[in-house]
Amino acid sequence: MVAASTAIRGRRAAAEYSRRLHAVIDHIDRHLDDKLDLATLARVANFSDFHFHRLFHALTGEPLGDYIRRRRVELAAMRLLSQPGLAILDVAIAVGFGSSEAFGRAFRARYGCTPSAWRKSKPGLAGRKASQASRIAARETGVSSKQETAMTPPKVKIIDRDPVHVAYLRYTGPVGPAIGTFWMQTVAPWMDTNNLLGRPRFGVSLDDPTVTKDGNIRYDACVASPREEVLSGNPQRKVIAGGKYAVLKFKGTGAEIGDAWFALLRDWLPKSGMQLDARPFFEHYPVDGEYDEKTGAFTCEICVPIAPLQA
Repeated sequence: MVAASTAIRGRRAAAEYSRRLHAVIDHIDRHLDDKLDLATLARVANFSDFHFHRLFHALTGEPLGDYIRRRRVELAAMRLLSQPGLAILDVAIAVGFGSSEAFGRAFRARYGCTPSAWRKSKPGLAGRKASQASRIAARETGVSSKQETAMTPPKVKIIDRDPVHVAYLRYTGPVGPAIGTFWMQTVAPWMDTNNLLGRPRFGVSLDDPTVTKDGNIRYDACVASPREEVLSGNPQRKVIAGGKYAVLKFKGTGAEIGDAWFALLRDWLPKSGMQLDARPFFEHYPVDGEYDEKTGAFTCEICVPIAPLQA
């Protein structure tokens, strides 16, 4: 009996540590353009200033300062590609660097090149990948290259979404089939146990695979859940922010959804008069969404947070 009580207390304590760590990481990602001092982050985690830095390192395997610097540089790398007209200094300031020199040093340390060289090299690489994917699609659908060139950009709607309270399980690792396996083998049984089937689901991408190494990519498998709902399995909780989103309806397989994301960012965003903001991207899986067990094809809404383009 004593051993069982001790084990229960240990699991509860571990869950509380995990909750506090997620709260700090979420706060960091939402405030990368602010001053992120140790005292503020320790208060978010409800730990003492003295021990917090060492505790963060122990729990994540990465020193606090290194983590903040990496996330700022990764967000900047994504904005360099998605907003080609934005000055490099403006990108640096927007993610919390005080000067272009400091930003340049951090960027070279992370990617081995200057921000301008990164921006010049990636569109060409992306274009070649997109072209190859388009040629494959053309062969499969009978669409000629001339017809392909004349195709219109993806049909995107701009909508205002309400905030959604969710419970989630986090995946960390490479993108691709592993995320589908995570949903099937980990998330679905957890949802079934807690009678969560039949609710809206969300896949929240916290990192961009083009700028973040596979081992650091974070993805939250979320299900709508009131904050007061008691669930087993120690899920984390957060609110998926409301506001303006560009929404693209998708129907296809997991192998094809990356091209749909890319088309939205490459073909629609630069001509839209909008820009990305700091909220995470996500996929919305509505209750009436479709899924074909034979082909693996499914439907969802690709949701990208946007704000008016700043000169």
